[in-house]
Amino acid sequence: MPASPEAPAAKERGTEPPLDHWTVSDDWPDRVPVTEAEIDLFEAWFGDILDELFGRPG
Repeated sequence: MPASPEAPAAKERGTEPPLDHWTVSDDWPDRVPVTEAEIDLFEAWFGDILDELFGRPG
């Protein structure tokens, strides 16, 4: 689907506020539950990178 012709014009007009006026907040709990399967998946994809950054677990 082609992009809307209005989209570039809105961006050119500068309708977005500057980044220094943005506020980021979240409503996540202090502790986010994570399953063993999620940890295994993350380690399978990023284990080598994490080992390079932090060393292999001893």
